[in-house]
Amino acid sequence: MFGLILPLADFACVAVLVLALYYPRHRRRDLVAAFLSVNVGVLAVAAALAATSVNVGLGLGLFGVLALIRLRSAELRQHEIAYYFASLALGLIGGLAAPMGWVAVTFMAAIVLVLGLADWRGAARANRVQVVVLPGLHPAGPELDRQVAALFGSAAISVAVRKLDVVTNRTTIAVRTADVVSSADVAPAPQPIPPIAPLPTAAASPAGRAAPPGAGQDEGIAHDLA
Repeated sequence: MFGLILPLADFACVAVLVLALYYPRHRRRDLVAAFLSVNVGVLAVAAALAATSVNVGLGLGLFGVLALIRLRSAELRQHEIAYYFASLALGLIGGLAAPMGWVAVTFMAAIVLVLGLADWRGAARANRVQVVVLPGLHPAGPELDRQVAALFGSAAISVAVRKLDVVTNRTTIAVRTADVVSSADVAPAPQPIPPIAPLPTAAASPAGRAAPPGAGQDEGIAHDLA
């Protein structure tokens, strides 16, 4: 009975995890495909291992190697790694935990619930990490803290030096800043520039045409000479 219920529960849980939680919050479509394919692949192989006499530890070791290759192929953030292993765990439970019955289904629901609450932005102070490249070499210290404070104000939470490049004389830092910035952190708006007055135009002649430059000055000079 649970040989059919657990795969269905796995499909439902991974759909909620990836399509209802991860994608609306983080909007990375490439990882959506990765999470779904990993889950279905792990479920299929785990079910095949459970139906044969192959050592389950061998299969788990193979999945560990594949996970290391996947995680080292591109830089992933910590929450993305959490979703990755949650998809992996759901597939393993769905393929191997049929003897556990409803306890396995409870474990699946708990994984989705815990990750959904842990990744909820309202559970902690919303913040983001911004990578900044500074000219010059700035090791961690008071001088670097002053420069970060000048750039981000009180919105800066922490700073970490990622790279000191002696060749190009640059420093790469990662600054964790708060998403919600108070009004004191916002720089004052620049004052509007007053409009420039239009240049005076030449006086029009009686016929409606603009008088040639210097016409009035020549007439005045001729009158004085007369």
